[in-house]
Amino acid sequence: MLKEFREFALKGNMVDLAIGIIIGAAFSGLVNSVVADLFMPIIGLITGGVDFTNKFVALSSNVTATSLAQAREQGPVLAYGNFITLLINFVIVAFVLFLVVKGMNRLKRREEAKPAEEKKVPREEELLEEIRDLLASGRGARPGQVPGIGL
Repeated sequence: MLKEFREFALKGNMVDLAIGIIIGAAFSGLVNSVVADLFMPIIGLITGGVDFTNKFVALSSNVTATSLAQAREQGPVLAYGNFITLLINFVIVAFVLFLVVKGMNRLKRREEAKPAEEKKVPREEELLEEIRDLLASGRGARPGQVPGIGL
């Protein structure tokens, strides 16, 4: 059973999957940074500096706080601002991933469109092939005759 598990765990697909997950986690951090550090400040500038993460609706009259963290301590709240922020993040991440996949597909199509280069056969092999073809056709030189001269 240990042998079977080792074969399963070390199969190419399992290792490829593990590598994909690790790269995906690193890529996730990169994309989250692009969203938080590049796009969200621009969105904040467009919306007049509104911080969506602190937007909420109090579901109880006991909630009097102005920040989401304090309001959650006082009672139930509907944190719609956090949802809006995550929705914006999702749309931006999806768009960035769309651009990455689109670029990769373009590169893949470009590679597939390249004509396969013919292998350059060395001159010695060409000569050997010609000799083989002449011998096979029966037009080879007769004994005592110099090939190519006809003597």
